[in-house]
Amino acid sequence: MKVIGTAGHIDHGKSTLVKRLTGIDPDRLDEEKRRGMTIDLGFAWIDLPSGERASIVDVPGHERFVHNMLAGAWGIDLALLVVAADESVMPQTREHAAILDLLGIAGGVVALTKADRVEDELIEIASEEVRELLQGSGLAASPIVAVDSVSGRGLDHLMEALDGALAVGKRRPDTGKIYLPIDRVFTRPGYGTVVTGTLHGGPLTTGDEISIVPGERRARVRGLQVHGKSVTTAPGGARVAVNLAGVPADSLHRGDALSVDGSLRGVQSFDARIQVLPSAPVTLRSGMDVTVHLGAAEGTATIRCLEGNIQPGGESWVHFRTRRPVPATRHMRYVVRLPSPVGTVGGGEVVDLSPRRGRRTTVVARLEQLGSDSLGEVILGILSSGRYDAGELARQAGEPDDLVAAALADLCETGPIVKIGGTYLADRSWGELRRRALDRLAEFHAGHPYRAGMPREELRNKLDWPEGTWNELLAVLLSEGTIEERGLAVALKSHDRAWQAGHAENLLSVLMKEPFRPPSGEELLARAGCDQELLAALTEQGQIVRVDDGLYFGRPAYEEVLAQVRAVIAAEGELTVARLRDDLDTSRKYALALLEYLDRRRITQRRGDARILGSRSA
Repeated sequence: MKVIGTAGHIDHGKSTLVKRLTGIDPDRLDEEKRRGMTIDLGFAWIDLPSGERASIVDVPGHERFVHNMLAGAWGIDLALLVVAADESVMPQTREHAAILDLLGIAGGVVALTKADRVEDELIEIASEEVRELLQGSGLAASPIVAVDSVSGRGLDHLMEALDGALAVGKRRPDTGKIYLPIDRVFTRPGYGTVVTGTLHGGPLTTGDEISIVPGERRARVRGLQVHGKSVTTAPGGARVAVNLAGVPADSLHRGDALSVDGSLRGVQSFDARIQVLPSAPVTLRSGMDVTVHLGAAEGTATIRCLEGNIQPGGESWVHFRTRRPVPATRHMRYVVRLPSPVGTVGGGEVVDLSPRRGRRTTVVARLEQLGSDSLGEVILGILSSGRYDAGELARQAGEPDDLVAAALADLCETGPIVKIGGTYLADRSWGELRRRALDRLAEFHAGHPYRAGMPREELRNKLDWPEGTWNELLAVLLSEGTIEERGLAVALKSHDRAWQAGHAENLLSVLMKEPFRPPSGEELLARAGCDQELLAALTEQGQIVRVDDGLYFGRPAYEEVLAQVRAVIAAEGELTVARLRDDLDTSRKYALALLEYLDRRRITQRRGDARILGSRSA
């Protein structure tokens, strides 16, 4: 299903023509009818000679309502440019035609209205002026049809021209992502909240759970209407009225958008290619505040020119920072206007929804890659600044999931990117990640020479890698043979495990002299002539057991205590501190510390003044 959008100067007969073609008056507001002037968007539908039904969006022609015109013009398939034959091309004719070109509208028909008021010679002059206006634009080849909405002269030819232009026109690209920019919000008695817009992606079905962007609002599709009739499913490309459950109308605004799969997000910054109109009243400079029209949304933004000032007629890369989040997708066309003096400056296409700061030359090089016609190049451009899963890559690329999946498979096979679990990263980024892993391990070994290696979780945090795919990343690093696992730690294979010899023997021998009356930790280090690092390493490896702060037992002594405790409780049902003290020929201090440690490990459990076996006694 396709959408036709009107355009043209005020009082050139757009609404009258729509009413005569469709039988539907697009002026729905009392003020519009009273003043005889379209103020806001109007909607109708038309049955063409081929049998195809198309939606029509009628827009206001007054310069004060260009912002309303833009909300309706975005997303149309075909432009119906209306020019009065008795006035020919006027200021808003020029601005509307420029806006249509900036929005990438490549198909159109020109209706020369009020043809009954002028001679054929003036109709020909008006036609020539229109052709001159549209020369070099996407509407240059548009047929021109003279019509009279009162008598009906030329309307059959206009219908045929519209039908033919829609048949050969370029279809709106389908990204496979369902979203609907809201251009109208109202409440209908008995139904509640209703929004309207042109559906992209489709289909949308009654009962669908939707998200509302920007924000984290959720709602459900209670009902749908297309061309005034209730439907259970609305096809992509249709003008749709959506009855929403779970969200009040006063929380929604023109410019918000509906999304089904969560692929649409609100952004406050984006990079884009801009074409500045030759008629632009100013040179674009960094720091200027402009009004950006994106989809049905309108907002103030600060512009940063990435390649210097942009003269009228120029083209370049720019960065936008909006005052508030706006719904956006890659490839979305936008228009820039000045808030004062009011006027259209230019527009173009959104290229990057996750812009990166850095040197301008680096940023521009990345944007050139993202602006490529090759999906593979686009993916490489996105991955140049981070690592992402397939879903996020499809969102940022603005392309269907299946096309992105095929491109990723090809890139993995040919080598430019690497897949770790469900995460993709560029080969260059993989090399940097691998280097960082080796550097972090080397730094750890230098600071902790007696320890077997860095704890796995600590290395993950150092690399800032998501927990979900850490095991996959570690497996790849281990497979290269440069690092190895040592228990719960990871180490460079080249790291000399100094904890196995030398000072370690001295420390262990000190503990063995009086196995059940060990010296304090500080005294232990002094006697062995080593530092705290070695003590931590031996504890990590399990050769000594840290029972309490500053109290360590050798592993053989601890195992003997464990066997003694289990044997006594098994034979007598319980064990007291005094009994363990006597059995070990030690002091109460050591016996109590040992039993409290076993309590914490749930090997024993206190009952009165005695111990019994705990839940982990086995």
